[in-house]
Amino acid sequence: MWQTSDPKPQKLIAGLLGADVHCLEAACDALEKQFGEIDLRSDIWDFEYTAYYRDEIGPTIIRQFVSFSKLVNPGELAQIKHDTNTLEEGLAIMLDKGYPRPINIDPGLIEPGKLVLATTKNYCHRVYIGKQMWAEVTLIYEKGAWKVMPYTYPDYRDSKYHQFFEKVRHRLLEQLKSEISH
Repeated sequence: MWQTSDPKPQKLIAGLLGADVHCLEAACDALEKQFGEIDLRSDIWDFEYTAYYRDEIGPTIIRQFVSFSKLVNPGELAQIKHDTNTLEEGLAIMLDKGYPRPINIDPGLIEPGKLVLATTKNYCHRVYIGKQMWAEVTLIYEKGAWKVMPYTYPDYRDSKYHQFFEKVRHRLLEQLKSEISH
């Protein structure tokens, strides 16, 4: 039969790159106002995988991931990326660090089998999701572990990231199970 179905809700995450801890904290505050309570936060790590962001963020860059309590419809990802871009613009003015983009916010979704990131840039492995946005499957979850794709960003290959994403995935499974039991 030609039946369709609605997608299950997914776990919204945000990858943050910032000039300093103050920038990360300001981004988390703004994100909570926009998307609701943050339920998980990764450690804060030095970001030394590429110099690509230094002209925008500054010479020292740190990384943190957060996830949100409220599950989202994956069809909202394009609008979420627009919302995070708007937050970045406002934070750049508020933080006034002398760099054009002291905080970078990359939203994504975790579902049981994959991690998807939204982007403004098209490429051969990305799929258009509407509203001038694209998405890519950055990691897949297979046989109890996160697996990289040939195009996965170098930092997303790091096992410390995978450990955090595993916590987020576990929390998602708990939430989905709770929804079914209610």
